[in-house]
Amino acid sequence: MNISVLNPGLLTTIQDLGRHGYQKYGVIVSGAMDTYAMRLSNILVGNEENEGVLEITLVGPSLKLEKGTLFSITGGDLSPTINGKKISRGRPIYLNNDCILKFGSCKAGCRSYLAVAGGFDVPKIMESKSTYLRAQFGGFKGRSLQKDDIISIGVQNSNSIKIIKKLAEINGKGDFVSRSWYIKNFMIQNTESTVIRVFEDKQFNKISQESINTFFSSKFKIDSRSDRMGYRLSGEKIELKEKLEMISEEVSIGTIQIPPDGNPIILLADVQTTGGYPKIAHVASVDIQKIVQLKPNDKIEFKKITLKEAEKLYFEREKYILELKKSIELISL
Repeated sequence: MNISVLNPGLLTTIQDLGRHGYQKYGVIVSGAMDTYAMRLSNILVGNEENEGVLEITLVGPSLKLEKGTLFSITGGDLSPTINGKKISRGRPIYLNNDCILKFGSCKAGCRSYLAVAGGFDVPKIMESKSTYLRAQFGGFKGRSLQKDDIISIGVQNSNSIKIIKKLAEINGKGDFVSRSWYIKNFMIQNTESTVIRVFEDKQFNKISQESINTFFSSKFKIDSRSDRMGYRLSGEKIELKEKLEMISEEVSIGTIQIPPDGNPIILLADVQTTGGYPKIAHVASVDIQKIVQLKPNDKIEFKKITLKEAEKLYFEREKYILELKKSIELISL
């Protein structure tokens, strides 16, 4: 089976959990911006969690999907429809006929994730299917999707086949069938600002007490120059106690740097391998999914927690994902 691209949307790429173990060679991890939504999309169709999916940003594509395709959509709400009929996120959907999957206006969040049973049949480079846009490798020909691209779908595994059999039991004469249940998406809603939990990083004590107070009491706006490498923030300037000359150090997803202009930068999926700006805080990994669903001009505020608290939040999320996988397996028996 194949997927045909009728309209590519703004930025649609194949991503998985990234390219780990190669930063020492200068190769970034890359991968999905919202790894939580990406993992959920794969679980819903019976794939391994690290299977490649389509990451769809802000303006979604129009795709022709073939009869027999099992897919799911998670993450942001980009108004998906099948042959003009609205469909829900967070549940497996099986096609009885060839269909057009089209994304419309962006209602909440800004990134959706489309997983298909069997994954996408593209080669792995350095053990990953993720698209590294700047280096132009990985994913589908090292780039975002373009009109008339045709992407092959891989072989469905036993878990996917069980899900398909259960869906086939549903009496439906339409173009598609889906389950009545759905999974929690934890999609952020439109609010005045989004609270992001952070813990201290290496140079936290290098900023002034006044700036520490400012950092945790102010609202920052997502700058339009933000991208997959990092989200630039604008607002009250964060100042150091004194000028600091640094040798470049390791950085990772969630690192918050303070460049000379005093506007924080939150490093994300395409984060560089090292950085020379002071690292004042680090985002709890469970809140990365909230940040990457924000759009330019959305506002955030920071809440300080401890590393131990961040670890607890992580383990709670992983427990939920494990329980979810077991539940879907039971439902599919």
